[in-house]
Amino acid sequence: MTTKTLTVPEDCSGVRLDKLIAEKENDLTRSSTAKLIQNGSVLVNGKLPSKNLKLRSGDVIELTIPDPVLPQAVPENIPLDIVYEDDDLLVVNKPRGMVVHPAAGNYHGTLVNALLYHCGDSLSGINGVLRPGIVHRIDKDTGGLLIVAKNDFAHRLLAEQIKEHSFTRKYQAVVVGNIKDDEGTIDAPIGRHPSDRKKMTVTFKNSRNAVTHYRVLARYRGYTHLELTLETGRTHQIRVHMSYIGHPVAGDPVYGGKNYLKKLNGQCLQAYYISFVHPRTKKTLTFSAPLPPYFTEFLGTLSC
Repeated sequence: MTTKTLTVPEDCSGVRLDKLIAEKENDLTRSSTAKLIQNGSVLVNGKLPSKNLKLRSGDVIELTIPDPVLPQAVPENIPLDIVYEDDDLLVVNKPRGMVVHPAAGNYHGTLVNALLYHCGDSLSGINGVLRPGIVHRIDKDTGGLLIVAKNDFAHRLLAEQIKEHSFTRKYQAVVVGNIKDDEGTIDAPIGRHPSDRKKMTVTFKNSRNAVTHYRVLARYRGYTHLELTLETGRTHQIRVHMSYIGHPVAGDPVYGGKNYLKKLNGQCLQAYYISFVHPRTKKTLTFSAPLPPYFTEFLGTLSC
């Protein structure tokens, strides 16, 4: 449980209570703020207010935020495309449209729910009850290869390889426009978007370094087919970087701008190749997966 105190500044005089709290607390929406007020978790000048109370300069707001109650991920009998499996790890080909782990609004039908059914208790616990076994992630609308750790020993050593950039992840994508160079590197830091908390952006404020290498596989009229290799693994990295250089991933509804292709139902991006050193045997394992039908069908519609 967290308790906070806010003093209403002069420029917020006349603002509704629920609106002000939602603006000051990034993790709270107007509806969740209204519930806190209704439950008696908000006091104004020591008294219980109504949610539509209009504040005055100098009012003191006492806000009590209860700790979130995280549900337990449950096993679900969902088919898995397992490319490789042994006692330490699995390599799974995640379908596009599947969320990797449970989170707000997606507590069922995720890859973790399927893994719990398939593996039982044999998943690493480093990332907690909602992300057992998950070493790295890919977006819901990006399909492709993921490594899952079955124990903490494997998880630690695999995570170490990612940190040291000795873990190779390659993607294929179709991007909008004709990229000038046949290959190149995008080195631009990524952080949370300042006004849209669901988006990432290239920024030098509160950001982390991000490096993406690309190579042209084919050129089409209005589009380029790329292979992309991640040196770092930031949230939405490829999508943000390609949009940053003016060549967003085709079909990307978030970073693709107004002219994104709705018919693709998501970005044309696939994690098709992965290579790493097995944590126990120390042998290099390399896997690749064929491009999904939607991807190849889209390529078939393009002309040179």
